[in-house]
Amino acid sequence: MNTHLDPNPRHLLLASGSPRRRELLALLGMPFWVTVPNVTEASRAAESPPALVARLSRAKAQAACPQASLRRYDAIVACDTIVALDGELLGKPRDASEATAMLHRLRGRSHTVYSAVTLVEPTTQREVTDAAETRVTMRTYTDAEVIAYVASGDPLDKAGAYAIQHPEFHPVATIQGCYANVMGLPLCHLTRCLHAWGIAPPHDVPTACQSHVGHQCSAYAKILNER
Repeated sequence: MNTHLDPNPRHLLLASGSPRRRELLALLGMPFWVTVPNVTEASRAAESPPALVARLSRAKAQAACPQASLRRYDAIVACDTIVALDGELLGKPRDASEATAMLHRLRGRSHTVYSAVTLVEPTTQREVTDAAETRVTMRTYTDAEVIAYVASGDPLDKAGAYAIQHPEFHPVATIQGCYANVMGLPLCHLTRCLHAWGIAPPHDVPTACQSHVGHQCSAYAKILNER
């Protein structure tokens, strides 16, 4: 762990329109602004989930560089998340029918959530990307629960058509890995990127994250000490 970290708050530009990513990024205690990059989120032939999310997170960060140059942001933060079930990628559902089909396929089964987070320094184009992988097992929710959840509209902007933190649906039985990754922004992986650049978030990120999501994490120590 780098013990010579800059304690001064840095100004970040989050390249995402996701309310969940804004919510999670705020837990670092660093001032940030938001922009929504125009990036086509499509996979390429034979592209693995880790390669896909890494490519798209970098593309989103680079797409935000022109706006970042208008102000003195210290770094752009971008992230991409995908769900993989039996080797098939499940992105955001196109409509309620597709959301229903995804949730039926996931029910009672295990899948993997992949995310990549990218930091770009606008002035130098220095870049770092880190990847997260979480194994998720869904509970055996009922057809009626699926109907009610899809009718709420919540699944339509989420990879795999669900939110792990949804207060009523509660679709997940167990996870192995980072909880925030399943929400769309693996905070300890982002913190690891910041540490690599000598930047220390003002808040204790693992404590803030666990308190916010209400989940006791067993993964953060390994993540923050891997480098």
